Amino acid sequence: MSKLVSFVIPCYRSSQTIGKVVEELDAAMGRLPEYTYEIVLVNDCSPDDTFGTIRTLCEKRKDICGINLARNFGQHAALMAGFRYTHGEVVVCLDDDGQTPAEEVGKLLAGIEDGYDVVYARYIHKQHSGFRNFGSKINERMTRVMLGKPKELYLSSYFAAKRFVVDEMLRYTNPYPYVIGLVLRTTKNIANVDVTHREREEGVSGYTLGKLLGLWFNGFTAFSIKPLRVATAMGCITACGGFLYGIYTVVKKFVNPNVPVGFSAMMAALVFIGGMIMLMLGLIGEYIGRIYISLNNSPQYVIKECINDCSKEQQQDW
Repeated sequence: MSKLVSFVIPCYRSSQTIGKVVEELDAAMGRLPEYTYEIVLVNDCSPDDTFGTIRTLCEKRKDICGINLARNFGQHAALMAGFRYTHGEVVVCLDDDGQTPAEEVGKLLAGIEDGYDVVYARYIHKQHSGFRNFGSKINERMTRVMLGKPKELYLSSYFAAKRFVVDEMLRYTNPYPYVIGLVLRTTKNIANVDVTHREREEGVSGYTLGKLLGLWFNGFTAFSIKPLRVATAMGCITACGGFLYGIYTVVKKFVNPNVPVGFSAMMAALVFIGGMIMLMLGLIGEYIGRIYISLNNSPQYVIKECINDCSKEQQQDW
């Protein structure tokens, strides 16, 4: 019996590209007769006619599920929404712009067949802009330091995961989902496979500086308390430094009573210590605010419309 593979594609400003991605998936899976597949397209409240294109695709075939979110919740929330509508033994996530090569999905599926729980695509030569590459490097360092990602592991938006990994991720129902953090806390049996990375054919990346900063905050506040420990350590170091500087000032005054204490040095110390206190309070406030929002049951996403919500029984008839 063939295995069912579920493809989840978050869509934003992709009315001109998502159809090509689906066609490429069809061609790739046609070369893998041991698998059947379904496609879940999640429109993250795109301002163009992306959902109109998704609707057209869904009307032509019942193995494509279209989800329309009520507002823009972000890529990771869109992925979580798509996961809830998948039924496959393996779930594959990829981008909507054609930069992630759907034709090479066989490499990811082969990694799953080799016994790995999650397989990430690794790009030898990335075709992103300098801004995106810089953001990727920061994200890589953050996940390594804050989330314990192995140094040699390359993370990307193109990956395949076994069913139990996706089911475990779906247990996370709080706002601010971060898929990478959910994967890393579920399993360490993760591998990389090399694939090509293409240049963007249409439009520009939907990730702005603000969205990247929000994504990083999700990562280290939702799945790590290391920032709080760093703040505690910095507070201790600052306090020790201030104490030692105070002893130095007293000793210097005794040795040479005519030396002025130094108004500038005092103000610099006060400004530094005050800034550190405000930084730490802001960090603590960020954690408390997210706890408050979670206790209020703020949703990860809100689905406005769903097309072709297929049940497992229906899929057996395909």
